[in-house]
Amino acid sequence: MTESEQQRVFKSWLHAHKGLLFKIVRAYATTAEDQDDLFQEVALQVWRSVPNFRGESAVTTWLYRIALNTSLRWKSREDKTTIKLRELDDTTLVFQSEQNPNDDRVAWLYREINQLNEIDRSLCLMLLDDFSYKEMAEILGISESNVAVKIHRLKKYLVEQSKTETTHEI
Repeated sequence: MTESEQQRVFKSWLHAHKGLLFKIVRAYATTAEDQDDLFQEVALQVWRSVPNFRGESAVTTWLYRIALNTSLRWKSREDKTTIKLRELDDTTLVFQSEQNPNDDRVAWLYREINQLNEIDRSLCLMLLDDFSYKEMAEILGISESNVAVKIHRLKKYLVEQSKTETTHEI
């Protein structure tokens, strides 16, 4: 693959799937600066991966896996170097999407997703992006039945959390 072909594919993928990448970045990085840094890392990994894409999976599955793996590595490094925990209230939503960025419900959902463990966080994001259980299992390397059980528990947990938040007004 020539560099110009790589550039063309890279630009096409970023343009078509930036919303997907932004969602993952927002779930793993809480401040605007961290989100910018993580997005740059994700974009770099996407650039590097273009020549290795063989078309054995959908582009969205490929990009999701790259973004998740990059985000998990980044989060692990950040957790090791961060001395104090950031307050969730300091979360800044930097990326504009089709959703209203000032919607308190969206902010609440991202705060809840941010508190989940890595696998549950990934599953929640993929569920919101309408990935099939089979695709989720492939990306995460777990069984489809495990995906189903985890998603059932996630939904139950989020419903309970929303009831608690509703009584305290989101």
